[in-house]
Amino acid sequence: MTMDVAIVGGTGEEGFGLALRLTKAGVGVVIGSRSEERGAAAATRAAEALGVGANVVGTTNELAVSQTDTVIVTVPFEGQAETYRTIKQHLRAGAVVMDATSPLATAVGGRAWHVVRPWHGSAAEQAAAIVGEGARMTAGFHTISARALMDVERPMESDVLVCGDDQEAKTIVGALVERIPGLRWVDCGLLSQARIAETMTALLVSINRQYGIHDSGFRITGRDDWGGSKASD
Repeated sequence: MTMDVAIVGGTGEEGFGLALRLTKAGVGVVIGSRSEERGAAAATRAAEALGVGANVVGTTNELAVSQTDTVIVTVPFEGQAETYRTIKQHLRAGAVVMDATSPLATAVGGRAWHVVRPWHGSAAEQAAAIVGEGARMTAGFHTISARALMDVERPMESDVLVCGDDQEAKTIVGALVERIPGLRWVDCGLLSQARIAETMTALLVSINRQYGIHDSGFRITGRDDWGGSKASD
């Protein structure tokens, strides 16, 4: 079986929200989990929520990534490295991988509005180091509310900041982003820019905390004058 996108960690709130939104947009989604039963149960929940014709299935993370050339990884930072070690040998050659991990201090018993700095500079760069040259790593979706994604009847209104060294890979991710009404993607440059983008999750957590909300986000202004994105240097 070949699907359009696999979501590793798709049973968590962010991953499940993305599964709902992309499936609703007509994308074929395979939800991955450490447990085949949990993956299948999440797909059943998604299909029941979306109705007849929902093209979504669930299985293990390893089987999920073997079924598609595009992978989204939505796991907490504390489990990120082990997740990539587990799926590495199952990724298709040249697969586009979008990492949505934010290195929040909760991984080491800290607060969600604080961050830790991975040795490689960012969680996405850590993932790229583990996977090696077999996949095209990008980073994105750090600033998109999981709760907003799961509320599929509510329109989205946010920009997705996408980083990566491979321009084509970013464009593929961007095309997926824009399948979701109300979302736009912004090319933020090289994968190293994830060192900044990932920390913006903590900023939004702090904003949410200050105002007692759950779905703050970012919009980049002035886009009418930009033109197309240029290839990364």
